[in-house]
Amino acid sequence: MGRESIEEGKLSNPLLVKNIDPKSQVYGYGGRGENSGAGNEQQSETFSSSATTMVVLSTLVAVSGSYVFGSAVGYSSPARSGVMDDLGLTVAEYSVFGSILTIGAMIGAVVSGRIADYIGRRGAMAISEIFCILGWLAIAFSKVAWWAELGRLLVGCGMGLLSYVVPIYIAEITPKNLRGGFTTVHQLMICCGVSLTYLIGAFLNWRALALIGTVPCVIQILGLFFIPESPRWLAKIGQEKKCEDALQNLRGKNADISQEKSEIRDYTETLKRLSEASILDLFQRRYAYSLIVGVGLMVLQQFGGVNGIAFYASTIFISAGFSDSIGTIAMVAVQIPMTGLGVILMDKSGRRPLLLVSSTGTCLGCLLVGLSFLLQNLQQWKQVTPILALVGILVFTGSFSLGMGGIPWVIMSEIFPINMKGSAGSLVTLVSWLGSWIVSYAFNFLMDWNSAGTFFMFSCISGVTILFVAKLVPETKGRTLEEIQTSMNQFSEKR
Repeated sequence: MGRESIEEGKLSNPLLVKNIDPKSQVYGYGGRGENSGAGNEQQSETFSSSATTMVVLSTLVAVSGSYVFGSAVGYSSPARSGVMDDLGLTVAEYSVFGSILTIGAMIGAVVSGRIADYIGRRGAMAISEIFCILGWLAIAFSKVAWWAELGRLLVGCGMGLLSYVVPIYIAEITPKNLRGGFTTVHQLMICCGVSLTYLIGAFLNWRALALIGTVPCVIQILGLFFIPESPRWLAKIGQEKKCEDALQNLRGKNADISQEKSEIRDYTETLKRLSEASILDLFQRRYAYSLIVGVGLMVLQQFGGVNGIAFYASTIFISAGFSDSIGTIAMVAVQIPMTGLGVILMDKSGRRPLLLVSSTGTCLGCLLVGLSFLLQNLQQWKQVTPILALVGILVFTGSFSLGMGGIPWVIMSEIFPINMKGSAGSLVTLVSWLGSWIVSYAFNFLMDWNSAGTFFMFSCISGVTILFVAKLVPETKGRTLEEIQTSMNQFSEKR
């Protein structure tokens, strides 16, 4: 495989699915007859790749970081009254405390790709957890507002690293037929972190809740000693023997890894002929499609309002005239099962169908919440509006958990070639956290301005997401990372 095959896309078919043969799982315009050779090759590889104990263990250790991510996001809702009372914060000052997490995440995002490229995926996860531990301890023992904000900033820095490196690591260690479902466990554990933090926060004060936040950090640091490094990263830095050992460890002692090892080696050797990429290199025509899809999904994910709802769920329920404790428990009851369903469906239905269903649901959910606040302002249907708000939030939460929560991160981990992955990952993650900061900081002010208008705006953005997915987002199910990235480059050249 030469350089031309990477840049001109001679490896595989375009990614947008027109025909799918359910037996051969060949994706392309021509169907099985046109791709019978590729189909046989793909079929044999799929049957030989399974979820080994090491793949499962490595994924569980990695997603311990995702739980940390979720607990940090969920912390500000149950801790709100305690932090405001003990530290004497106003609503505006608490908005700073809540949103400074995302500023830290932006800082982490800027360096996430470079750190993961220089010291490896495991090293990046270890550094991120050190930041998180220091941050949680600073929050737990803070006596003044600025100390708590510094802790929140440190946790955010760790989150920014984790949000990039966890899905990247999982995508690089799992077989292609399992990659989508395993990568989506990242989002499942974020949901578990958010949900359990909501529940635990109902019974513990904010300082104890912060101390509990250090537990999964320690678990991940210890677990990193027992899992292999990413074979693709090892191949990239020239550690071929270690790459082979890690791949054999992940696929099983008796598994035939020759085809996958050869594919990784050939692709990596070709990319070594290319210069190390910088952020500016991303803005070349050949990467335009990948960049549009990666950045576009992250922008639409964040401006759909998810972090405003997650950070201030209790405030929304109180504003709507509903019990915040019952509403929060109901969110938990919906969030985890729907995320689990998304994990199951990821490699069965594909990425695009789940994204379309998910964005349609978030559009409807925000519409219902906006309608509830509108009727409340008009003094109409007073007995119905709190229930309508609850239903809307639950529809939004369930729909987001099904697809829009996890799939953009899955696709981000798949579409960029390994020589661009560090720079691209940093950029995409930075954009995501910038959007998160804007929404989480502005949300309280938007709600004071016009509660109904805020949710109608989120609903419109979700409507735009439907069109974006339908027109631009490719299907990546059932393809190796090398096939996906080559086809993305090919598509860019044709546009």
